[in-house]
Amino acid sequence: MLYFASDYQETAHPAILNRFLETAGEHMTAYGSDKYCESAQEKLRSACDAPRAEVRFLAGGTQTNQIVVDLLLRPWQGVIAAVTGHVNGHEAGAIEYTGHKVLTVPQHAGKVRADEVRALIETWRGDAAREHIVEPGMLYISHPTEYGTLYTRAELEALSVLCRTYGIPLYVDGARLGSGLAGRGTDVTLPVLAANADAFYIGGTKCGALFGEALVFPNGNLPERFLSRIKQHGALLAKGWSVGLQFDVLFSDGLYESLGAHADAMAERLRAGMLEKGYETYIDSPTNQQFFAVDDALLQKLDGEVVYSFWEKLADGRTVIRLATSWATTPEDVDALLAFL
Repeated sequence: MLYFASDYQETAHPAILNRFLETAGEHMTAYGSDKYCESAQEKLRSACDAPRAEVRFLAGGTQTNQIVVDLLLRPWQGVIAAVTGHVNGHEAGAIEYTGHKVLTVPQHAGKVRADEVRALIETWRGDAAREHIVEPGMLYISHPTEYGTLYTRAELEALSVLCRTYGIPLYVDGARLGSGLAGRGTDVTLPVLAANADAFYIGGTKCGALFGEALVFPNGNLPERFLSRIKQHGALLAKGWSVGLQFDVLFSDGLYESLGAHADAMAERLRAGMLEKGYETYIDSPTNQQFFAVDDALLQKLDGEVVYSFWEKLADGRTVIRLATSWATTPEDVDALLAFL
């Protein structure tokens, strides 16, 4: 079986697993107040060039998104997102479960445009009945997007200026940020992200960690009573050190960057091979998620041999599938898939 369904099907990078073994028998303080979290927090501040940043560690992406949205919004507000945004389509209503609405705008290769976000906010402001309508209270984007695409620095800065003009926070979902930072042609770095976002998270689950995400408030703007409030969400890990330790490893010796770059390199190898064989890409993704429009004959061929992700059905009857590479994908894995095809 060839596994290309996602980038979190392996356990964790050996350096992380070995570090867990090395800590056997140590006694840690609880809830993220330990030496490993402190060390990782300092490394992340340095990597983001944000000395005032508050960094906290959570277990998973949906959990992180739900908590940030709920903590940054007032009860009558909603979060703006692309119609294809993860909070809108793939989180089982986790945002709505908190009592907040997802307010959608069109997507353009997975991204939102500043003018359309502005139009949504202005429409609400200009409505005489706005007291009866959910107020746009923050903007959510992901980098990379659900289609593996990346915002440019100029696009990110435009969204940041827009959000600050209207006094709403910009939140960036970085589930696959490792791949995004290494993406083909990108000019967005961690310091650029920290300078423009009010909150963002650095994904570990999809970049070599066993689990875990690092949530960053770059301006020291941690929500009030953060620990109490994440506990209310059932998200406070007693063994918080277990996530801090992983990020301490990931942000040592350039490991995080190298794992993202490797996943992207394997995706480029896959993409080039697929194009050479005549397959059609559905969207130009410069990161580790690659999308192809295929016919039913190929789907039948893949079943039972290749693990992939269904994405959507096209009007012409073809199916868009996603093939994802990871930090653990080898050149031999890619070549085996291409040979099978």
